Amino acid sequence: MKSAKFSDRPTGISRRRFFLRSAGATLALPMFDSLTSRLLAASPAVGVETAIGSTRMVAIGNLLGFYQPEFWPKKTGKNYEMPRLMKPMEPLRKDFTLFGGLDHDVKGGHFAVHSFLTGVLSMDAKGRPEGNISLDQRAAEAMGGLTRFPSLTIGSEDGIHGGCQMCWTRSGTRVPPIPGANELFKKLFVNESSDNLKKAKDRFDLKGSILDAVHGDAKSLGNKLDKSDREKLDEYFSSVRHVEKQLELQRQWADVPKPEAPFAEPKNTNMVDDLPLLYDLIILALQTDSTRIATLEIGGDFESRYFDIKKGYHSLSHHGNAPDNIKNLLVLEEYQMQQFARFVEKMKSISDGDSTLLEKTMVLFGSGMANANSHTNKNLPVILAGGGFKHGEYREFPREGLNCQPLCNLYVNLLQRFGVEVESFGTSTGALI
Repeated sequence: MKSAKFSDRPTGISRRRFFLRSAGATLALPMFDSLTSRLLAASPAVGVETAIGSTRMVAIGNLLGFYQPEFWPKKTGKNYEMPRLMKPMEPLRKDFTLFGGLDHDVKGGHFAVHSFLTGVLSMDAKGRPEGNISLDQRAAEAMGGLTRFPSLTIGSEDGIHGGCQMCWTRSGTRVPPIPGANELFKKLFVNESSDNLKKAKDRFDLKGSILDAVHGDAKSLGNKLDKSDREKLDEYFSSVRHVEKQLELQRQWADVPKPEAPFAEPKNTNMVDDLPLLYDLIILALQTDSTRIATLEIGGDFESRYFDIKKGYHSLSHHGNAPDNIKNLLVLEEYQMQQFARFVEKMKSISDGDSTLLEKTMVLFGSGMANANSHTNKNLPVILAGGGFKHGEYREFPREGLNCQPLCNLYVNLLQRFGVEVESFGTSTGALI
């Protein structure tokens, strides 16, 4: 494995839906074009497990990017002067790298934002070996049962464009987010009652028996399908295998008590006021080894009204160079940067063996949107903190020529550092140099 270079530098067919029925169990199948015209959505697929160490990964995504004149420094290197939006990171200068000139070479404005952790638009994912799987989910495939949660996806289902869509499985299924601080707290610290635990185990057994019962019938169905639909059936088998794997992991952790809650159960307020708490809960999830992978998407529910600003966040991002719009937009973006800086600083202050939690955690921060005002996805804002990499610079890559680097090259470095045996990811051309 290469090192991270930049650190150094049928049957039962109805008209509407297919089912497999066996031993009293029923399991929905995808629709096949050779039998009917509709196709049901597929579920995640399971990848190859890889042994990994204690490295963690956190990715934070912003739906609307940042106001570029106050984000990008004028000079590269170690002694760059930080613009207004980067000022909160000044005390942490040696703990992160700011990257310029990296993106996925995609177009689509807000739609393309959802390729931030994948490098691939969902419409272009078909036929690719790994589809549009996101960075976090690719790493989570290597986790197996090492932690209670292979990954935690945090965000909201509210706001523009249908809520968070930053994390994707190998088969192109969106990973739904944990929608608030209360839900995240319960997931991390609230144990099931004995009665609910017994019911859960019964559900595990029932689901397992259903999968066992229909597997043979599903396989025999393949002889009746054309090549295209056999590929769909193979994809469906991947979905079944994923369900089987999830059931196995859930059974494994069912009897293991969750960590003791460090404070009382919080109530959800709003994304703005809850943002510090969400960051703190992510830290607790890493400290308790409940997971080693977490993502947080700051989406359309990050509302400007909580700053007593009348115009909405989305509208402000389309500022049209109007001074008042830019002034108010910077209030929102500066707050986000302040909370991110607080998060990194707190991780740096926490001991982890012979190092710190920050040194053991790769923290990616950025957006799939470069300039919301012009709906461009070029030169994405990207910060990488911690993870044991050599930091302290603003590195800018050319947009064209031999030294041009896709953002997915950086993701190759992160996966390798995490312990995943990869030489490519998404649209990468190798590891970042």
